[in-house]
Amino acid sequence: MRRTRASATWVGVIIAALILIALLIFIVQNSGQVSVHFFGFRGRISLAVALLLAAIAGIVLVAIPGTVRIVQLRRAVRRQQAEAERRL
Repeated sequence: MRRTRASATWVGVIIAALILIALLIFIVQNSGQVSVHFFGFRGRISLAVALLLAAIAGIVLVAIPGTVRIVQLRRAVRRQQAEAERRL
């Protein structure tokens, strides 16, 4: 059988549900409070929430330069295509 958009969506929903279940288990197992000190701010927060926020911050720190590089490469390709069209 051929793959369809509906089947791909269904697989995506199942994978997302499994990830959410794993996150829920992680949060329940790491619900203890920890002290957090960040740039002079102090507070107490759940260990799971602190770890998830740190992971999200890491993802953002990697995604920003990656996005900038992709934009640079797309612009370079457009310029090359425009120059190639002018030559013709």
